[in-house]
Amino acid sequence: MITRRSLSLLSLAALTSACVPSGGSGGARGPGGETPPPRPVPNAGWDAWVAAYKDRAASRGIARGVIDTAFRGAGFLPDVIDKDRNQTEFKRTTEDYLNIAASDERVSLGRQKYAAYGGVLNALQSRYGVDAQIIAAVWGLESFFGTRRGNIPVISALSTLAYEGRRGEFFEGQLTAALRILQRGDTTPGQMVGSWAGAMGHTQFIPTSYLEFAVDYTGDGRADIWAEDPSDALASTAAYLSRSGWTRGLPWGMEVQLPSGFAPGLLGRGKGKAAADWQALGVRSASGRALAGGSIIAPGGIGGPAFLLTGNFNVILRYNNAENYALGVGHLSDRLAGGGPLSAAFGPDANGLTKADRQELQRLLTARGFDTGGTDGVIGAKSKAAIEGYQASRGLPVTGVPSADLLRMLRG
Repeated sequence: MITRRSLSLLSLAALTSACVPSGGSGGARGPGGETPPPRPVPNAGWDAWVAAYKDRAASRGIARGVIDTAFRGAGFLPDVIDKDRNQTEFKRTTEDYLNIAASDERVSLGRQKYAAYGGVLNALQSRYGVDAQIIAAVWGLESFFGTRRGNIPVISALSTLAYEGRRGEFFEGQLTAALRILQRGDTTPGQMVGSWAGAMGHTQFIPTSYLEFAVDYTGDGRADIWAEDPSDALASTAAYLSRSGWTRGLPWGMEVQLPSGFAPGLLGRGKGKAAADWQALGVRSASGRALAGGSIIAPGGIGGPAFLLTGNFNVILRYNNAENYALGVGHLSDRLAGGGPLSAAFGPDANGLTKADRQELQRLLTARGFDTGGTDGVIGAKSKAAIEGYQASRGLPVTGVPSADLLRMLRG
């Protein structure tokens, strides 16, 4: 069975970077500000591949009329291949990821959206047992609460990736599933848009996952995850997590405080203990809530934030098999429920700067006319460009790399 988890294993870094735009400092767009979709370009090889694929699709039960309509206006998208081949550049530290996942902008918008759709979210919690805040947090990470759902034609994207061949079998399977969705009448080729990898709607379902898990919550006869109303998409996500093994009433995990002298050998997923055992070792919840059983990780090492993870954390990994992603969902869900930022701070980064240092650097650069696009402490594309601009203006080597020396220079 190919699910969202399969896609995560195939294209993890690029998807997580799309789900978690890096605030102003990373060059991300504001809500609703998606970049224009790529334009198709002529490609005789793609044309020949599509002609052969149409016969294969028909042999799999897709009506010729559906196939012809779906491919009318479709085309080869080289930009999609570029994104698929350059995923590793999007990897981020846990600190940066969590700063982005629970940025002030995302938390503020998320609380507004939670208030607007609280009735739906609470009803889904009652029906499926998945915490309302978790469903909302997935929505927040996948599409910035519906404002960045993707606008790339899915048929063009999937056929391009299937033709390119690096993961041809997988993407051809997704393409055939997309045609089945069209054949069922759930949407139209023009409305079937999404990410470069074919993930669609408010919570970014790939076609095979849509066919298996999508829910018609509104009762209009189709699971419309593309609609402005997110209800069907939120219900589909709740169904996905529920059927993936979510335990009702169990938290995803929690930030914890480790006692002095805590043995590093106790850390790691798979090294679980009962809540009473952790408590006996001196572990305490950072928020004062009761501990749960599970394993503990400290992504930045002992002294930085530590998290106790339950079995429900593993269920979030079924949605996207990235530890940072699941931590982002959990932390954002806590913020949507009214919780505050992490109580512990990560230590200095590879350049010797703390988050406070990076934020100060961004403020000072912006004050000198080199706009970083925000002061979230994440050194993204805009911050790097601002550093380069400042370095060039001072006759320094242009590296775009933040450093303690650069910060001292700006302070002077």
